[in-house]
Amino acid sequence: MTSRKGFTLIELMVVIFIVGILAAVAIPIMRGRIDAAKWSEAKAAMGSIRTSARAYIAEKGNSWTYAGTTLTQLGFATGDLDGKYFTPGTTCYTIVFADVAGGASPPTYTITATAASSTSADKPTSPSVVTLKQDGTFTETP
Repeated sequence: MTSRKGFTLIELMVVIFIVGILAAVAIPIMRGRIDAAKWSEAKAAMGSIRTSARAYIAEKGNSWTYAGTTLTQLGFATGDLDGKYFTPGTTCYTIVFADVAGGASPPTYTITATAASSTSADKPTSPSVVTLKQDGTFTETP
């Protein structure tokens, strides 16, 4: 009598079924981590913009009009904030200053990063907008 070695069809089907279940659970989890990594690029750039805005406010004091302040006025040259997923030339980053009544206090400001509207696989999908306030708090908008 000869002995046969190998797996039966049932055993192979069970293994494929288990791998399929694991993949169905793991892929959505990994997708979320990829988006979080893409948004970390925007958050790092927003932190740089925040630092520059704070220095600009300290330099100018209360003797300037806040409305219309651009990234160029804050000291960023073309290409300084370029990244793989966010590029300022596509209006990904905006900063809005709000005048304080009477100009006695420093202005408040909000920095916003918006995902590109392209359908590229490189663009982050969720959230679509991240906002950074002058106090350092991030807000995500789906």
